Amino acid sequence: MMDRTDRHMRFFLRLLTRRTLLYTEMITAAAVAHGDVERHLGFDAREQPVALQLGGSDTKQLASAARLAEVFGYGEVNLNVGCPSDKVQTGRFGACLMAEPALVAELCAAMIAATKIPVTVKTRIGIDDKDSYEELVAFVERVSAAGVSSFAIHARKAWLTGLSPKENREIPPLDYVRVHRMKRDFPHLEIVVNGGIRTLGEAQDQLKHTDGVMIGRAAVDDPYILAHADRAIFGGSTPVPTRRSIVEGLLAYAEELAERGVPFHRLGRHVHGLFAGRPGGRAWRRILSEQGHGADAGPNVLRAALVRIPAEVLDGRGDHDSVERTAVAG
Repeated sequence: MMDRTDRHMRFFLRLLTRRTLLYTEMITAAAVAHGDVERHLGFDAREQPVALQLGGSDTKQLASAARLAEVFGYGEVNLNVGCPSDKVQTGRFGACLMAEPALVAELCAAMIAATKIPVTVKTRIGIDDKDSYEELVAFVERVSAAGVSSFAIHARKAWLTGLSPKENREIPPLDYVRVHRMKRDFPHLEIVVNGGIRTLGEAQDQLKHTDGVMIGRAAVDDPYILAHADRAIFGGSTPVPTRRSIVEGLLAYAEELAERGVPFHRLGRHVHGLFAGRPGGRAWRRILSEQGHGADAGPNVLRAALVRIPAEVLDGRGDHDSVERTAVAG
């Protein structure tokens, strides 16, 4: 998610789930080509597994970025063909590329030739008036012929004019049946469904029809939903981390950032929702908001917010999170 899934949010989410695949925010291939490569692509090994999501329409730039993704240690490189923002369209990447399947195939072929790690595509079910099932099939057939074997499909069309990015996440109706049909018609491809999935129960239902589930906004609003993912989705007896253990991990990480001179708010802004819907959650958010931007902000802000949380919430006593309230990403 743009301006969300940076390295600090990914570190935070990794305290919640070890096996869920995390994605970077979309990084343009041009930024990688002309900017600070370490700043754009560097990440903490503790975030693994991580996939790099790229945007762009320049073959050479995308191939170079895919090659660097492997060098930096990413396990996957994903081409975003689903973002509908005006800025993205102006740069000729994102959802507008759905109208150019031959170009997307060319871009993916160049990326595949440049790296040994998997190259995947994130897309919509359609754009504007190009929203028939047959057009989606034609797009996937053309791109998969170039060597792509995994598609994450947002189960909404995108209107490239007239709707904001936020409206494009909410107004076009969800059509999960179309994504399920894609899996039936392309059994040899990995089909991951995205869009509007907020609970682990919903994710489990989707996994009856698809190979994977991707979430975004739910993990921002109530990140603790991911704490159940390893056990419920991937199986085994992995203990569900308590919120206390997560805050302890955040405190240690905040100490590291302070030693490196990284402003606290770069981490603090991502953890507002840790106690969403729980006693003390409102005070937690308020303290982080009010004190998290000062020059002296650091682990002290987390400690000040922590004292407002009842022990039973920190330790999970009376925490009745169920499969129906939790969600999975990746």
